[in-house]
Amino acid sequence: MSTEGLGQALLVVARNAIGGRFGIAGQTIPAVGEPSALNAAGATFVTLTQNGRLRGCIGSLQAHRPLIRDVAENALAAAFHDRRFPPLTAEEWPRTRVEVSLLTPATPLSVTGEDEAIAALRPGLDGVILSCGGRRATFLPQVWQQLPEARQFLAQLKLKAGLPVDFWSDQLRLERYAVDKWSEE
Repeated sequence: MSTEGLGQALLVVARNAIGGRFGIAGQTIPAVGEPSALNAAGATFVTLTQNGRLRGCIGSLQAHRPLIRDVAENALAAAFHDRRFPPLTAEEWPRTRVEVSLLTPATPLSVTGEDEAIAALRPGLDGVILSCGGRRATFLPQVWQQLPEARQFLAQLKLKAGLPVDFWSDQLRLERYAVDKWSEE
């Protein structure tokens, strides 16, 4: 199966899910090489932008439901339940662009301190999950475009998790993942 074909299908699934809430008829989902690919478990993030600015982003860090359902549910959550933004309106929808990221399974980063963590990060490639004491946050690899320096990237990820930028603990855990991503033009 071509990843491009899968990506185009997932973009249509996301757009149809949100458009359906506004009573907009959906597009036909393009055929993918293996129809079962859409029913395989997958972890995705759906990112919405307007004029290049974030308008919503919600996703799953672990595959726990069929890919087609994960994308549809995350699209709806990004549009209507991202706490950083008011719910998307029908007037905004035509100027909203959709991006779907399909995550690989996360793997632990074995580091013993912040300097080691910073050295282990691969700017532009790694999505990173930070967890410590019941707090958890992630940045997709795309965030490196806004935070290209590893130390700043990690500091902002700590803030997102509700931790101070200078925080470090033996309990802090980092995991990395990669994504395939597709965006509307």
